Amino acid sequence: MDERNSIVPTCDSRSGHRALRRGRVSLSYSVYLVTATTLGRQAFFRHFSAACSASRCFADRALLGDSQMLAWVLMPDHAHWLLQLGRQESLSDLVSRLKSASARHANRQLGRIGGLWAPAFYDQGLRHEHNLQNMARYIVANPLRAGLVRRIGDYPFWDAVWL
Repeated sequence: MDERNSIVPTCDSRSGHRALRRGRVSLSYSVYLVTATTLGRQAFFRHFSAACSASRCFADRALLGDSQMLAWVLMPDHAHWLLQLGRQESLSDLVSRLKSASARHANRQLGRIGGLWAPAFYDQGLRHEHNLQNMARYIVANPLRAGLVRRIGDYPFWDAVWL
C-alpha cells in the first residue's frame, strides 16, 4: 500500500485518540485532506467573530511555515483543510499549530478559555493522480450540503488557491 494514501485507523473506545496517531506518516510535499472537529462537536463557529478569528489563522504564513493551505472550509463544529506539507515539519505539528492558534483567537472572541478542538484529527494522504481542484470544490461545498447556504458565495468561511 502506498503510504501517501494510507487511511488513518479508526479509534475504538479502548484506544481513544492514540489510535489515530498510530501508523501516521508525514511525507514532505505530499497533500493531505485533514478534518478536525470541535470538542463535543459544539458549534463554536456559529459565532461570526469567532469564525472570522479562526479563519484568519488558516492563511497565516507564519503558522503555515513552508507548507501551503490549498483549500479550507470552517463549519460550525469542524474544519476541513487541504494541505500540502513543506519540507520542514510533520503533519501533526502543522495541524497542532493551526488548531492551537485558531482556538486561542476564537476563544478570545467567545470570552472563554480552554480547549476548543477535539484532541485528534483525521487525515488522508492524496495520491498524485487525485484532482486537487475537484477535492477543493468538494471541501468548499460543505456548507451547501449541510444546508447552511444556497450558494457557496453566501458562505464566508472558505478559500481555495485556485480562485
